[in-house]
Amino acid sequence: MKYVVILGDGMADTKVPELGNKTPLQIANKKNIDFLAKNGTMGLVKTVPDGIAPGSDPANLSVMGYNPKIFYTGRSPLEAVSMGIEMSETDVAVRCNLVNLSDDAEYEAKTMIDYSSDEITTEESRELMKAIQQGLGNDIVTFYGGISYRHCMIWNNGPLGFDCTPPHDITNKKVTDYLPKGEAGSILLELMKKSVNILENHPVNKARKDKGLRPANSIWLWGEGKKPSLSSFEAKYGIKGAVISAVDLIKGIGICAGLKSIDVEGATGTVTTNFKGKADAAIKAFKDGYDFIYIHMEAPDECGHRHEIENKVKSIELIDEKVVGPIFEALKEMGDFSIMVLPDHPTPLETRTHSREPVPFIIYRSTEVAPNSSLRYDEEEAAKTGVYVEEGHTLMDIFLEK
Repeated sequence: MKYVVILGDGMADTKVPELGNKTPLQIANKKNIDFLAKNGTMGLVKTVPDGIAPGSDPANLSVMGYNPKIFYTGRSPLEAVSMGIEMSETDVAVRCNLVNLSDDAEYEAKTMIDYSSDEITTEESRELMKAIQQGLGNDIVTFYGGISYRHCMIWNNGPLGFDCTPPHDITNKKVTDYLPKGEAGSILLELMKKSVNILENHPVNKARKDKGLRPANSIWLWGEGKKPSLSSFEAKYGIKGAVISAVDLIKGIGICAGLKSIDVEGATGTVTTNFKGKADAAIKAFKDGYDFIYIHMEAPDECGHRHEIENKVKSIELIDEKVVGPIFEALKEMGDFSIMVLPDHPTPLETRTHSREPVPFIIYRSTEVAPNSSLRYDEEEAAKTGVYVEEGHTLMDIFLEK
């Protein structure tokens, strides 16, 4: 039996006035996913436990079969693992975004314009992060370049408990009430303030301004945590698996779980990502002997954060056409298989941030095709089935029939 999870990050939503008071899932043309819904099991699953802030980190842990209440130690440590950063037990990893803030003189008066600095390229951001390390790095803190706007800081023997806010939660808001707090937070804030002087006149940012692009004029520190430790996915479920994602967070979860992380050229984490390449990589991995593949697509989430209505619909359609369809056809030639399609959490266009509502899932098994009355895969149709999984980390047990 072959198993594949196809996860559209942030794909679920609330009704959007511009879409005729429907959700992107209700509007999108997704014949392959709808076929799976009509011939499989559909329902809702709660991926984010009470007491944990909604986000891709606990939600994907949950979908992958790990209880976030037990295994979640913070977002940035998982990303650090993917980046190949060696952490000691006393190190604290902190996510470091390259953001675009308004030009107000006082840092506290600035507004968060863009958490991704116009989706800055990895090549540009690596140069900026080199400058940040040269200007701010020392024996205590070290900065590492990642992908696009997503980077990492390691704090040697650092503390925990400082109150930080994800920058994508405060788009177009003044940062005054969202700055790091407490004694440790004041150290992070000082680093953020100093970064402005390093970045604002950097040649990379001057070139971006000349092109009409937003400069990455500050770092933003958040998502702190200590070194994670997950039990082996293969030992837990008895199958050999791999993860395919453009995002260090998801790669990190997979690597910590002992899954093979497969890189795909042109995988960007946006609506322009190489969807076909991800499908091709998954099909090849099955042919190479892997029994379980976890494919993560970031695009719907990014579109939700940026309030890109048309692109969110488009990203769902591309996942259906370029990923679900080809994988479904390929698996039919390989024998028995099961497919699970779902988001990790909603990222509503209205709020531009993550929420904790249960998300719709499909489980389709080639061995148990069961036509039902659900014509489409969306939030409302899933709710109508009455199928509800309260503890999200148990969904993987259901999917893998354990």
